[in-house]
Amino acid sequence: MKKDAFKKAGALFLAAALLAVSLTGCGSAKGDGAKTEGAGTEVILNEVAHSIFYAPMYVAMEEGYFEEAGIDLTLVTGFGADKTMTAVLTDEADIGFMGSESTIYTYAGGTEDYVVNFAQLTQRAGNFLVSREPIDNFTWDMLKGREVLGGRAGGMPEMVFEYILVKNGIDPKNDLSIDQSIDFGSTAAAFSGGQGEFTVEFEPHATLLEQKGDGYVVASLGEDSGYVPYTSFSAKKSYLEKHPDVIQAFTDALQRGMDYVQTHTPEEIAKVIAPQFEETDLETLTTIVQRYYDQDTWKENLVFEQDAFDLLQNILDDSGVLEKRVPYEDLVNTEFAEKAAN
Repeated sequence: MKKDAFKKAGALFLAAALLAVSLTGCGSAKGDGAKTEGAGTEVILNEVAHSIFYAPMYVAMEEGYFEEAGIDLTLVTGFGADKTMTAVLTDEADIGFMGSESTIYTYAGGTEDYVVNFAQLTQRAGNFLVSREPIDNFTWDMLKGREVLGGRAGGMPEMVFEYILVKNGIDPKNDLSIDQSIDFGSTAAAFSGGQGEFTVEFEPHATLLEQKGDGYVVASLGEDSGYVPYTSFSAKKSYLEKHPDVIQAFTDALQRGMDYVQTHTPEEIAKVIAPQFEETDLETLTTIVQRYYDQDTWKENLVFEQDAFDLLQNILDDSGVLEKRVPYEDLVNTEFAEKAAN
């Protein structure tokens, strides 16, 4: 991929989101904000993808923690951070769950009622490097001169991948070929069909490729990148100001989900979230949860610390998609997560 095109990734993300805003106008789902129906306050949550990677959230849903907190939760899958952000900006969703780089893009683009992060769920990358052949003692320099199926420019999966390459002395532009032409969610099928020598995959695709004999997991991006603020919950500044009680109740329920995964086994976690993944058998689900559990994927609390936000901006800087830094104090509110953790 050409460097100039990569530098435009943040602008392209923002343009897509704002175009959708202009086309859809005001959202029809919520408008002014939360509505109360029956015993719970109705909240629409738009998630970037439906993934086992986000197990604590599904534990909170399946264990009834949101209901107990007075939240009548509706979950919608956006299938992409740009779509999730658009849903939040147009009031089609009250809360968005996505990579927090999306909030930086929209803030830097001048959005007046910008989107603020209030709870961080994952602290490691959730994808894995899959090879066409098994490799013992894999090292990242083995990718030199090879073709890898990568992710969308400006998105966390691709940026963390390139961050790891640079950490290992590899030039993402010149030392290997990264194919970014394939839609998110379609890379595993393309890899099975013969494209690429390696592919970067989320679960369950990484495990399913292994089960079919089409690929072999050789590295965890979560382990090799270190702690990074991969996904967080966010809402428009105006929504946080109008509905702090709703955000607090929502965060309290999430914290209970975080507590559960810290105090239960992968087998127990898999059984609880199984209704969310009916297409995945329990044995496979347990294997995937075990992988995420072993690499310390989930934080003990939901507090989005400043050093994590600074690291995120370092990654954006290194990737060439951030023209200037944005203030942590504007884009992160830790009040709700700190209260939920106590």
